[in-house]
Amino acid sequence: MNAIYDRGASLLRTIYGQRIHTPAVLDLDSYFPSGRRFVSRWQDLRREALQIRERIEAVPRFEQVMAEQCSISASDKHFWRIFIAKAYGLEIAHNLARCPSLADLLRESPEVLSASFSFLAPGKHVPRHRGPFRGILRFHLGLSMPLGSDGTPAAVLTICDCEHRITDGQCLLWDDTYPHEVRNWADEIRIALVLDVWRPSMRADMRLLSRLIVRLVQLGIRHRGPASHGLAVFDPASCLAPRAARE
Repeated sequence: MNAIYDRGASLLRTIYGQRIHTPAVLDLDSYFPSGRRFVSRWQDLRREALQIRERIEAVPRFEQVMAEQCSISASDKHFWRIFIAKAYGLEIAHNLARCPSLADLLRESPEVLSASFSFLAPGKHVPRHRGPFRGILRFHLGLSMPLGSDGTPAAVLTICDCEHRITDGQCLLWDDTYPHEVRNWADEIRIALVLDVWRPSMRADMRLLSRLIVRLVQLGIRHRGPASHGLAVFDPASCLAPRAARE
């Protein structure tokens, strides 16, 4: 399955790369102006993410969400967990109910395809990799970004060998088809809001292909069921009950 995914992703990158020529990091106001709404409410989003962190064991690991990417998520002993509110246009209603601020923002921003809180464990390294296609862009908003001993953000996103460090309330819009990796050097969990948004102003053929790809993913999720894609609802009882039993 991984080999099939890798070949398909490589083919898509080639097709899009022949038609779309933009840099790795993009201007927010030009490509995702609605991102300013999310930035303005980062403290509300942070509060919601911190509440979810209290029951971190109930949040699925990334490899449970996307088994094809197990090689980058389960590459070491440290976790990378994601709380999904929306995936490829499909809303996870129960999870959204736990994040009213995020839900409000998503209703105001129909160009957002996917939304999740990303929890990166202390010491976690997500090795160098590339996303599959340029029809969507990646938006990162720092919500709880631990600092190193020198006072700078200890979580580093490296894109095309260029390091990017954002702190709480700062954001970055970028194209994840470029080679990138992430490392959390801190001894605390790093939390970020991650959005996938439609790339604006694509040519008609690229826009059609992008929507076809997303539609096929949606059909796969509906056919196999959300749980098989790691989209099961967040259930704190799933981690609390066994813990209580042990105690």
